[in-house]
Amino acid sequence: MQSQNFMIVNDPLSLDRIRGVLIRLEDTIIFSLIERAQFAQNPRIYQRGGFPELTATGFEGSWLEWFLKETETFHGTTWFLAPPRLQSNAAPFQRKQDVTQDEYPFSSDLPDPVLPPLKFPEILYPNTVNANPSILSFYTRTIVPRLTRRATIALAASKRANGITGYEEYEDDGNYGSAATIDVEVLQSISKRVHYGKFVSESKFQANPAAFIPHIQDRNRAALEGLITKPEVERKLLQRLQKKAATYAQDFAPDGEFKRDADGNVDVTSKIDVDGVVDLYESFIIPLTKEVEVDYLLCRLSGLSDEEVEKLRQHK
Repeated sequence: MQSQNFMIVNDPLSLDRIRGVLIRLEDTIIFSLIERAQFAQNPRIYQRGGFPELTATGFEGSWLEWFLKETETFHGTTWFLAPPRLQSNAAPFQRKQDVTQDEYPFSSDLPDPVLPPLKFPEILYPNTVNANPSILSFYTRTIVPRLTRRATIALAASKRANGITGYEEYEDDGNYGSAATIDVEVLQSISKRVHYGKFVSESKFQANPAAFIPHIQDRNRAALEGLITKPEVERKLLQRLQKKAATYAQDFAPDGEFKRDADGNVDVTSKIDVDGVVDLYESFIIPLTKEVEVDYLLCRLSGLSDEEVEKLRQHK
């Protein structure tokens, strides 16, 4: 598996290296989702103003947004999350090019790092593409309810057994800190996976600029998406993901074999909705990654002169 360390790899835009990073992120995302699935939905975590204790401090966001802010503040004071800067009105935030190009913050107004930032190679073309607002919205409103459905149902049954019924029996188990901690891990992993599409776009652009330049100039999103889409690669990805999720979601015995019931049959009880994991990729992560890839390509000629564009077009 190729390294992610941009300081030591010979070709950071190698498609084999990028593919290795994306495959490794599949594992990270699946394991984080499994951890989150053990808790109930806890919708209060995602409601702005849901915690008076936070409002009293002047923070107007949700519990999860506060967790993200505090986590990214700590990262900002170390090294790998640089203060984002606003590019234009309502434009997304971008991390400084001299820190890294594969991590994007969900929060704004982050502190300066304590240590001098590393000088990473400028691999990507300067851009302001940041899909984190969409990732946060989709995750809290769509992924979490489906992911936590089993835990929420089990919680409701437990509450009914103790005489708690109606609205009070569903959704909330009180594990706000534990759930939000895992939420941050999931969000950061999905964000990294989605924004790695920029590396895919840059790699393919550099391999054949002439194929992309006319569609970039015409702002032809459909044509650009056609150039970066590989249906067979996506099909194999989803097959691999299904197998991974189905395997990781099983409980293992101490000897490393699958757990078995009293009759000796493999216990097929899953710790997560495997189809839900596959659907997350198929319906959201893959389409959003393509959007990021196309948005990045549409920025690829910005600021270049006609002569520079023509030189790129002639590149072989």
